Amino acid sequence: GAGTGATVGKIKGMDYAMKAGIGTASIRLGKGVIVGALFAVNAFGDVIDPSTGKIIAGARKTKSVPSVPSVPSVPFRGTRGTQGTPFQFADTLTVLRSFVGKKIVRFASRSNSVIGVVATNADLTKEEANKVAQMAHDGLARAVRPAHTMFDGDTIFALATGEKTADVNVIGAYAAEVTARAIVQAVIYAQSAGGIPALK
Repeated sequence: GAGTGATVGKIKGMDYAMKAGIGTASIRLGKGVIVGALFAVNAFGDVIDPSTGKIIAGARKTKSVPSVPSVPSVPFRGTRGTQGTPFQFADTLTVLRSFVGKKIVRFASRSNSVIGVVATNADLTKEEANKVAQMAHDGLARAVRPAHTMFDGDTIFALATGEKTADVNVIGAYAAEVTARAIVQAVIYAQSAGGIPALK
């Protein structure tokens, strides 16, 4: 299914990447209005906890995986998140500006993508739904670093069921929030597979 082969932090190759997958999040805005998001996260870059700015999954410094029984958890804006991680990260941005990084990007795979949908039960026109999708990209940029590279095919769709009345600006602002949360959830709940370690 979607997300099975998803990974993040691929600047140093798959031997240093980490597992990702599918993440979801939603928020109630009052008066019955809900905004939700569902994302498959297969990014070239690292995944960041927006509340701390720290990498929680991405390119690792070494191939070895630390043997730690569990990772401590703390709330991430109302969802389960991580306070710390046993992994040492290379930091894709740091690698990109190095001599080695500049050579690596010439051969980097262009088969990466963060793709998802934001949905609301608000009543939106076609133009307003398009605006919500645009605003949701801000959430992608908060949770993935770097985002929207030439190695990524980042795409967000927006849906509206038309049941409630709400301002498009509010819906869009919270679409960005749930997008960031869903992306973080995709790495928090990912399972190790194919020799690629997951956060948990």
